[in-house]
Amino acid sequence: MTLITGRTRIFGIIADPIHHVKTPEVFNAFLQKHGVDGVLVPMHVVPEGLGDMLNGLRRMQNFGGFIVTVPHKPSVVGLCDELTADAAHIGAVNCVRRDPDGRLVGAILDGIGFVEGLRGAGIDPAGMRAYVAGAGGAASAVAFALAGAGVASLTVGNRTEAKARDLCDRIAAAYPGLALSTDAGDVARQDLVMNATSLGMQEGDALPLDTGQLHAGQIVAEAIMQPPMTALLRAAQAAGCRIHPGLPMLESQIRLMAEHMKVL
Repeated sequence: MTLITGRTRIFGIIADPIHHVKTPEVFNAFLQKHGVDGVLVPMHVVPEGLGDMLNGLRRMQNFGGFIVTVPHKPSVVGLCDELTADAAHIGAVNCVRRDPDGRLVGAILDGIGFVEGLRGAGIDPAGMRAYVAGAGGAASAVAFALAGAGVASLTVGNRTEAKARDLCDRIAAAYPGLALSTDAGDVARQDLVMNATSLGMQEGDALPLDTGQLHAGQIVAEAIMQPPMTALLRAAQAAGCRIHPGLPMLESQIRLMAEHMKVL
């Protein structure tokens, strides 16, 4: 168990709701492994209180930074003093460093973490036909990272096609040679299918895509960590797909987050 003293450096994770997050367990284990006198705590913040919360954190001298998850990733962009190039390009933030002068520097590491998690499981997305469900902050990061990893084509499926089109337009500007689509119903032709929405966190949520099109030979991946087996992953397993849960995405990001927040 971490001994908290007056010298302990504080980190946080901000979400709404917060009960589902796995980051405190994983990040605090990382801190202990590396002998860091620090602790990461969950912070339940509703959207209306986000700005006030960040203003308070700026003034907390022993605060090192925070991780951001649903629904705050796009909103934090406008509240940071500085963004990494990827965060500015994608329009979302999931990790913020607090510098000694109180400046907040935002980064987006979801996509890199997802791709590294795939590779850690022996899955190389290069040359694959990929499908990403969602067009929000996490989906944007994953889509850009898959494009950078060399997928052969990328389909963005979203309930609001205009949002999917906007994301594809931004990807096209960065990767002009990539075949892009917003056909949300085009699941069966894909090699890699990934859910980057929040659908699946709650019992009774709608499925994020047409699971009737899933079949053996496909890889189906989740961003959701709790529950570990979502309805999508259960349907994919039943269809004979290889499944890739959400936890490796987080585990792969922990080192990157620690580096951004200058933990070590």
